[in-house]
This record gives sequence, C-alpha cells and structure tokens, in this order.
Amino acid sequence: MANYKKPRFKDAAFKRFLSVVLGTLLLVSLLVVSLGTNATPGSSGLDEGLSESVVNIQSFREKLNLPKENDFSIRLEKQNRLPPRNIDLYPRLAKDHITIVLYVHNRPQYLRVVVNSLSKVVGISETLLIVSHDGYFEEMNKIVEGIKFCRLKQIFAPYSPHVFTDSFPGVSSKDCQEKDEAGNKHCVGNPDQYGNHRSPNIVSLKHHWWWMMNTVWDGLKETRGHDGHILFIEEDHFIYPNAYRNLQLLVSLKPNKCPDCCAANLAPCDVNLRGEGWNSLVAERMGNVGYAFNRTVWRKIHGKAKEFCFFDDYNWDITMWATIYPSFGSPVYTLRGPRTSAVHFGKCGLHQGQGKTNACIDNGSVNIQVDDIDKVANIRPEWDVKVYQNQPGYKAGFKGWGGWGDNRDHRLCLNFAQMYH
Repeated sequence: MANYKKPRFKDAAFKRFLSVVLGTLLLVSLLVVSLGTNATPGSSGLDEGLSESVVNIQSFREKLNLPKENDFSIRLEKQNRLPPRNIDLYPRLAKDHITIVLYVHNRPQYLRVVVNSLSKVVGISETLLIVSHDGYFEEMNKIVEGIKFCRLKQIFAPYSPHVFTDSFPGVSSKDCQEKDEAGNKHCVGNPDQYGNHRSPNIVSLKHHWWWMMNTVWDGLKETRGHDGHILFIEEDHFIYPNAYRNLQLLVSLKPNKCPDCCAANLAPCDVNLRGEGWNSLVAERMGNVGYAFNRTVWRKIHGKAKEFCFFDDYNWDITMWATIYPSFGSPVYTLRGPRTSAVHFGKCGLHQGQGKTNACIDNGSVNIQVDDIDKVANIRPEWDVKVYQNQPGYKAGFKGWGGWGDNRDHRLCLNFAQMYH
C-alpha cells in the first residue's frame, strides 16, 4: 500500500510544480510585453545619433499641454538625445566622479573665460561636463564644441523664449506690454504684483534653470540614475584649478562634519568675498556660485514645484532663498572651504555682454589671481567646522521682485516639473 501511494504523491507534486512553472513563465512573458510597450521616459539607449527614443515626445507635449513646438525647437530636442562627445578620448569616467553642469545664456566672452579656467582644473578629465544652453546661439555652440579636455554633453532648452520668435514662450503680437490693462488693450497676459507684464528675455532665466534641473536629474540617460552630488556653475564663474579636488573632499567630509548641510559650495555665499583663510571648514547659507547637492536634496526641491513656479520673482536663486529653502523646516546650510575655489566675475546682466564692444569684461579678459595654493587641494580632513548663523540675505517673507506674474509662465514651469514623471 505504501509503495502504491508514494508514486501518486510524487506525480501530484510534479503536476503542481509544472503548473507553477508554466504560470510563472506566462506572467514573465506578460511582464516583458508590458515593459516593451510602456517603457519609462528615456529608458532605452540610443542605437544611433538622432534615432527616436521609446518615449513619444509628441504625446508628452499633448498630455502636458506644452506650447506647440516649431521646427527649430524639435531639432533642439533631437540634439539633446545625442550621446556625449569625446567618448573616444575619455572612454571611462572615474567611479566617484562628480558631474559638472555649466548653464549658459548668450555671453560668449564670458564663456571663453570659464571654459579656459575649466581646462586647467585638476581632475576635469575624470568626469562628465554638461553644458545647458538657454536656446541656441551659434557662437556659444562653437565655443563649447571646441572643448576637448573632458567628456562633454550639450543640451538646449527647447522651450526657451529665444527659440520662439512670434509666440509664447517668446513674444506674440497679442501679448500685453509693460503696464497694459488687458481689458482695455484686449491683450493677453497677467501682470506681476507691481503691475508689469512679462518680459521673455527676463523670465527665460528662471525657466532655463528649472528646465535644466528637471532634465539633468530626471531626464538625461547619463544622469537620471545618478544619486550622488552634481556641481552647477554658470558662464560667469571662474573656476580655480583645485575646485574639483576640493569639492570631492567636501562631499566626502559632509556626512560626518556637517550632517545637516544640504550642499557643498566652491565659494562664499557673499560673492564679494574670497574666504576667511582659517584652518577650518565653513557652514553657511547656500550660495549660488559653484553649488553641488545630491538627489535626496533634489527630491525635496522638486517636491516644492508649485511654490517655485508661483513665486513672483524671475530670479531662480531668490525664489529658492525666499520660498523653497525655508520650507525645508530647518536652516539650509552648505559646506565650503575657508578659501574660495570659484569666483563670480560678471560685471553686467544676464542678457548683456554679447558683443565685442559691450562684453562687460575689461579689455576682453579677466584678471583673477591664482596662487600656488589654489592649484592643489587645500582642504584638510582634520579641520573643524565654523558655523555662520543668522546671515543677512533673502529669507521667508520676502515678496519677490516680480516679473513672474503671467499664468502661462506658471503653467510652463509646472509642466517642466512633470515632464519625466
């Protein structure tokens, strides 16, 4: 009897096992089909230069109600999907590399200075440099294409006002101007808190920064899986040779030396200072020259998209200081060295300085002293941290300088936050 039942038990077990295997294979097959037809944005690699990704960009535009693109903006989006340049020269990035993002507008003489300073940075060949353009300007593009000292990727803001010459986000014939009354003039637009209507050249500053942040952290194949720090610099930031090595030290020291610090900075928050020269690290309010933070901080910033997009100030940094950082619930500190590794050298505004005669640079160049101590890492792991508290500057309660009152800008800003989600 026992010999008879045993084979029946094995046979039943085998049938159950077979049914589980077949069921599992069926589920796996369905999952593969599902993933193949519902890939996440930008999840597939590029087979060749301008090949279309799995993401249907047109459907995204329709779903988010983004402005209708023109041929030029579509070409820029295709350019953004090109692989990095100079991979043949730098086939491997360092394991602990810190990606550098340089965001630029249209000040070519400034850009030449920054690129030249970056070429002398120790360790620059180990990392990826991403240059984010506010629209497209041929001279700016040529300067960047000449970079050979590291792996390089260019991205272009396809919804920049500079790309749309006769429609929003640029200027259309129906737009209200200055202090026009929309009802009386039968024009389109909402004024800011001071009664002024939007200026595309001005609002592009905030739009570009927000589009860039969302694209770098969540859109680009090269960085969307990066959880570590990313360094952000602008076209009027002179970078010292020791900047990258100092930043690596700051990032490695931050968890123990200043666990409450959200970022690391290459320069003091007061752009007129060059540092204290102490034998100690410095924790202070976050500055806007050479700042680096990780994905955890980005997620907190992204979670405040509505506050960012509706605050009536066209400056991204003032918006951050007055609304986003205070919303974190505790003081937002950044860690830096006692001697600057970056300098803000710009002498005029964002959309000035394009020509050779009005370059806003003395004699077409800058004269920034670089001492021997600035050529090597000058931060010591054994140093303590000096904390600045209650520093002056923009804080919660500041109402903003205006320039950002148009509902169309608010919607476009919110759409940028949703593009890759």
